[in-house]
Amino acid sequence: MNTEYLTQEKFDQFKKELEFLKSVKRTEIAKSLEYAKSLGDLSENAEYHEARNSQAVVEDRINHLEAILKSASIVSGHNTDYVTVGSVVTVQKDVDKSKREYTLVGSEEANAAEGKISVRSPLGQAILDKKKGESFTFSTPAGSMTYKVIDIQ
Repeated sequence: MNTEYLTQEKFDQFKKELEFLKSVKRTEIAKSLEYAKSLGDLSENAEYHEARNSQAVVEDRINHLEAILKSASIVSGHNTDYVTVGSVVTVQKDVDKSKREYTLVGSEEANAAEGKISVRSPLGQAILDKKKGESFTFSTPAGSMTYKVIDIQ
């Protein structure tokens, strides 16, 4: 099982969601199933099939969250000498000299719109353990890209 890197905030959020699903949602679905069963013929009972579907979705999410929390490694402090999970990194593209800032996070927290890239993404894997001033290349669908690490926070 792979380690899942999480901030303490995300870990707590997942834990809270898991407790809600186990205590509240499971109970709601159980009540829905009982009501649907009381309506009679299960083969043509839309309420029953919908409740069973909801139960499967909730149980799948519970299993997913339990697996994440079991393999979680909480990211707290990080080193500013080289890029680690949790680092805020400014990189410069070799071709057009444009600069971008990324935060290296676990895959569950990745969000490109917020500049949070997964440590398992091609860029995340390429930038990991690089030092300030170091250049690196990685493959993209558009071809190879070369960047230089400008700053690590």
